[in-house]
Amino acid sequence: MMASNWGFSTRAIHDEQHSCKKTGAISHPIVPAVAYAFDSAEEAAAVVDGTAEGRYYGRFGNETTDILEAKLADLELAEASLAVSSGMAAISIALMGYLNAGDHVVVTKDVYGGTHKFLSVIAEKYGIHYDYVDCTSVAAIRNAVKSNTRVIYIETPSNPKLTLIDIEAVSLTAKDKGIKLIVDNTFMTPYLQNPLALGADIVVHSATKYLNGHGDVIAGIICGRKMDIDHMRYNIMGQLGQNLNAWDAFLILRGIKTLGVRMEKHCSNALKAADYLSSHPMVEQVHYPSLPSHPQCELAERQMRLTGGIIAFEVKGGAEGGKQFINDLKMALISFSLGDPETLVQHPASMTHSSIPEHELTDFGISPGLIRLSVGLEEPEDIINDLDQAFSTLVDSVGSR
Repeated sequence: MMASNWGFSTRAIHDEQHSCKKTGAISHPIVPAVAYAFDSAEEAAAVVDGTAEGRYYGRFGNETTDILEAKLADLELAEASLAVSSGMAAISIALMGYLNAGDHVVVTKDVYGGTHKFLSVIAEKYGIHYDYVDCTSVAAIRNAVKSNTRVIYIETPSNPKLTLIDIEAVSLTAKDKGIKLIVDNTFMTPYLQNPLALGADIVVHSATKYLNGHGDVIAGIICGRKMDIDHMRYNIMGQLGQNLNAWDAFLILRGIKTLGVRMEKHCSNALKAADYLSSHPMVEQVHYPSLPSHPQCELAERQMRLTGGIIAFEVKGGAEGGKQFINDLKMALISFSLGDPETLVQHPASMTHSSIPEHELTDFGISPGLIRLSVGLEEPEDIINDLDQAFSTLVDSVGSR
């Protein structure tokens, strides 16, 4: 059930909405079945070889994940989507969907630590080559493309410094070179940004974050052309056992119904917190795309509807100052995750990006005092007051050194 003229939040609530004909229940059904029965051997064979519709084993999907996949495909303006067991499963499946031994991938330099570790530990082991490139420069991307380059992989905004990349410009380069563009859209969600509409081939999400929005699911989503998604489902996800279970799919479906209102509040709170941080004497720099000080503020206005719930900022006092600051917060919680109702904070150099060698952190734009703040849904005054009291302690500490 859907209407093409519905707005985002209406579609998020009503697309693929089914009520149980027997009970009238509006909530999506949870179907945990692993195995499926057939009327004949011929019917079973036809489902397995794809000449008939149906499912035969839960590792390749079920009714509940089908509903989630259809809803995300619509919201991301994709032909199809694939729900998988984690954000890293989405990233690795998307990359493996296009890469073979001997192939090369261009990767944005400011990238999630888990992606960095996958490339350095897993991809290298299987003969996949990569180069980290400043993907804010189309010229740099063109110079990095080799004869064996098959993929350009970017995040925008990036994790953790919120560097923006012009998706449309990069997609034109990718198409010109005959290679695929994968975009991690986790920070934005389809409510704030639609990379496929800007020319990307594949969009990946850690659905653990904003899509679910409640900190109680680990999941990933891949969106793109049906031909590519089917290949990833049957030849990679299903074979590696990276499928999403029905209960987690149900929880994400529940979370998506409030995605629009949650993102509005996350963005509103983040802007207020960013304004506060910009004027604080203990902050050396604030990275938030809607601030005039952000080098890609104009791109943010053109490419994104709002600028998200994540702020990165650099405090005085280096690594020790950064750690002390987050330790002194009273309400915000120290956590590796983001996108929850609670405000979450972390120190990238020692937490999410600790897999990057210390001597390389500066090359990836991660300073010792960098803090990543996932601004929650609390009252903005309470978030700012918590930041303020932690800064008061930091002032005393840095001044006494």
